[in-house]
Amino acid sequence: MRVLTGIQPSGDLHIGNYFGSIKAMIESQNDHEVFAFIANYHAMSSLSDGERLSKLTMQAATDFLALGMDPQKSTFWVQSDVKEVLELYWVLSGFTPMGLLERAHSYKDKVAKGIASNHSLFSYPVLMAADILLFGSEVIPVGKDQIQHVEIARDIAVKFNNQYGDIFVLPEFRVDENVATVPGIDGQKMSKSYGNTIPIFSEEKIQSKIIKKIVTEAVPMEEPKEYEGCNVYNIAKLFLDYEECAALQDRYKRGGEGHGHFKLYTHDVIWEYFRPYRERREYFETHQDEVREILNLGAAKASAAASETMEKVRSVTGIRY
Repeated sequence: MRVLTGIQPSGDLHIGNYFGSIKAMIESQNDHEVFAFIANYHAMSSLSDGERLSKLTMQAATDFLALGMDPQKSTFWVQSDVKEVLELYWVLSGFTPMGLLERAHSYKDKVAKGIASNHSLFSYPVLMAADILLFGSEVIPVGKDQIQHVEIARDIAVKFNNQYGDIFVLPEFRVDENVATVPGIDGQKMSKSYGNTIPIFSEEKIQSKIIKKIVTEAVPMEEPKEYEGCNVYNIAKLFLDYEECAALQDRYKRGGEGHGHFKLYTHDVIWEYFRPYRERREYFETHQDEVREILNLGAAKASAAASETMEKVRSVTGIRY
């Protein structure tokens, strides 16, 4: 089974990225054919600083490798190194009704949050469809907020296939219901767009400071506290097993501790969880040429797969004559 995922290099990777897609992708490497890319074209819809985009692209690659991306098992590349995706993006644009894009929740939500409206932001789902369909992706691990984008890719693929035959594989989304939407420090979905993230790789003092800002209810220390709906608990539980969750719930119910105690506990849990990944990251941070070589080899593998799809597309659409 071919599994595909991509992530924008528009800022520091955070635990929402990790539990929303990266963790599932890393775990899939042993059982499936994983295609993973750094979506730097997508990042351009909100990031116009070229020097920063270049830096963040390498940072994302370094982070991915640190978190367990294995180039021997998977195909790992930078989106812009496989130009066929832009060609397919244009072809698919002709099979994308305007109404389909106008109904995209992500676009409307981002504009409502003050992100400048532009064509790249509006047509984001078409480029995402090209990412998915170009490589014959069967499964797309996503958070709940991205389900609609996979459905849009299916709709476009069906429309194209109805015209030209079974060219594209119809993708299916996969959502881990336990972590489908990771809460940010303000209770909204964790997102770089909202500035409410907890970075995976940051200095310990910075992480501690961010966690202390998690929004909580004002409840006297001696009183019991509700763990359901508590932003601190809902973040901490991502890192805990059943028994650890039960123990934390008991602490909430007993009272005698404030939310500050739970925030400190959450910091300690997160810091320890990512300890081996930080150590691995130190290696790749000091071997950036090795990272670039991995990306180049991945791009070559991805281009080979993309070429197979585009030969079919060019043939049926008349682009190849």
